[in-house]
Amino acid sequence: MGAIIELMRPKQWSKNFFVFAAIIFSGNFLHTSVLENNILTFILFCMTSSTIYVLNDIVDVEKDKCHPDKKNRPIASGRVSKNKAITLDILLFILVICLTYIFLNVEILLIFLLYIIVNIFYSFKLKNLVIIDVMTIAFGFVLRVESGSIATGVQVSPWLFLCTILLALFLGLNKRKSEIVTLKDKRSSSRKILEKYSIENIDKMLTIVNPSVLMAYCLYTFSSTQSRTMMFTIPFVLYGILRYEYLMDKENIGGKPEDVFQKDIPFLADILIWIIAVIAIIYFKL
Repeated sequence: MGAIIELMRPKQWSKNFFVFAAIIFSGNFLHTSVLENNILTFILFCMTSSTIYVLNDIVDVEKDKCHPDKKNRPIASGRVSKNKAITLDILLFILVICLTYIFLNVEILLIFLLYIIVNIFYSFKLKNLVIIDVMTIAFGFVLRVESGSIATGVQVSPWLFLCTILLALFLGLNKRKSEIVTLKDKRSSSRKILEKYSIENIDKMLTIVNPSVLMAYCLYTFSSTQSRTMMFTIPFVLYGILRYEYLMDKENIGGKPEDVFQKDIPFLADILIWIIAVIAIIYFKL
C-alpha cells in the first residue's frame, strides 16, 4: 500500500494549491460554501494529476531504471507491477470522472479531461520537443488556476494568469537544468529531451523568464484593488526568485521544487512571510 501511495506522488500535490489562487486573491477565502467547492476541486485535481504521474511511470519505466533517483520509483524498482499500476490508473480516472460530475460541474470536468489529454500527448510526444515540453507544463498550471476560478465563480486577473505561466516556465527550465547537471553524460539514456538542452542555453532563457516573472507580478500588484499596500510584497517575490537561482547554482536542488521548500529555511520563511503579508493586505485591508 505504501508503494501504491508513493506511485501517486503525493509530494507533487503541492502544485495543485494553484487551484486556490482565485479564491485567495479575490478575498473570498472565508466564504464557507465557496471554499468547500474549492477544496473539493483541489482534492479531485490531486487525483487527476496522479493519473498522469502513474501513466508517466508506466511509460518511462525503462528510462527511469537508468536515472540515479527515479530508479527507486515503485514501478522501476519492481515494488509495483505494471499491471497493478495500469489498474490503479484506470480506477483513478473513473473516480475523477464520476466524482467531478456528481459533486462539481461539467465545466470543471472538461478542465480535468483537457489536463489529462494534454498530458497524455506530453507523455508520448510533447516531452521530446524542446521548449514545447516546459510550455506544456506551464499550461497545466494555468488549468489549475482556471479550475479554481470556475469552482468559485471568481474571475482571475490576466496578470495573475501571466504570473502563473511565467512561474511555471521558471520552475520547468530550472528542472531541466538540474537534470542535466545530475545526469551529466547519462542524460541521453534517461531523458531524450535533455540532449537538446544545454546549461548555457537554459541560462539564456532564464535571463528572459526571471525578470518577466517579477515584472508580471509588479503589474498585478499595480492593478489590484489594494495596489498601494500590495506593492510591499514585491521584495519577497524578488528574494524568492534570487534565492531559488542561488540554490540551483550552489546546491542543485531545483530539480524538485518541493525539496526547496523542505530543505531551505530562508526560502520557506520568505514564502510564509509573503503569504502572511498577502492575507493581511487582502483580508484585513492593510
